[in-house]
Amino acid sequence: MNECQSLKPSELKDLLLQVSTVCSVFIWGPPGIGKSSVIRTFADELGMECVTLIGQQLLPEDLMGVPKIEGNVSVFCPPSNIVRDKPFVLFLDELNAASSEIQKAFMSLILDKRVGNYVLPKGTIVIAAGNRSEDSALVKTLPTPLINRMLHVQMHADPDEWLAWAQSANLHPTVINYIKQKPEHIVSAVPKVQQPFSTPRSWALLGAAMSEYKEALTEPQIKALAFGLVAGQHANTFVGFARLENNQFLLNNILDGKAKWPDKPKDRDLLYFLAQAFRSQLLKTLPAVKSEGKIKEFAYTAKGLIADLAGIAPEVAKIVLIADENGKEIPNWFALEVFRDLPLLAAKK
Repeated sequence: MNECQSLKPSELKDLLLQVSTVCSVFIWGPPGIGKSSVIRTFADELGMECVTLIGQQLLPEDLMGVPKIEGNVSVFCPPSNIVRDKPFVLFLDELNAASSEIQKAFMSLILDKRVGNYVLPKGTIVIAAGNRSEDSALVKTLPTPLINRMLHVQMHADPDEWLAWAQSANLHPTVINYIKQKPEHIVSAVPKVQQPFSTPRSWALLGAAMSEYKEALTEPQIKALAFGLVAGQHANTFVGFARLENNQFLLNNILDGKAKWPDKPKDRDLLYFLAQAFRSQLLKTLPAVKSEGKIKEFAYTAKGLIADLAGIAPEVAKIVLIADENGKEIPNWFALEVFRDLPLLAAKK
């Protein structure tokens, strides 16, 4: 479903408010992006109960019910999980991971808002969701008649919206401050191997887990939580950020010449984070076209700091100069000056 429009959570909720009463919506997105949370919030704002059915966990009788004899005929007793006296939001999660029999039953719910002889209360809203094949998730091909009966959209994470929610949920401030500094880390690509990866859900779990500690967390505790919940490269920089928040080193002091890059092997994760923060500062400060004045002075200082960084860990210094995971690059004129002046700057150290 690569051609679907991609919406952030607030945009998706607005779409549901406008069209879900006349058209069932299928929400595509990677695991942990927040699809279920949006549906629950949507139902809460309407004052309706949200009933979730997970396609992968259902058997046909869980939807069709079981037969009983009435007179000379048998009729199906609808299951209690979908029988309600008033309208509700029925959320069909992992629809594209369900068996073909379950998908057929879901088709009746989506098209006719009924299953067997049972008709959903008038005004009931049916919404479906599922992961994508590129997310290494267990998915099956949806039948074309089912695809054609729904409005399809994709959902993506929005760091600002997640931060607003995280603050209201009282997640650990270190997690909130980290995402403020590195909003692009709110998600990572779903790995091909089984290992943690970053999603709004995993960051929320990290923030909640850290808040459970009644005393200040130790570095081994932070590492255990971070590497167990989010992508390894993000966990590495998060640990460095947590140490930075403890005021062991401050980037501003390094820029002002009041402190130096940490050069001990045990400080490598902190150095890694500082290098990324330094790169972010360069992107914010350096213009696309070279100019004079304060920018020239800042560029000279920055080149010297890159030379210092290369002397400690060349592989970390590369982080400052190469494009990041979103393709952002530092200005070409500055990169050229660094490569031109680096040998001379290193010789002066």
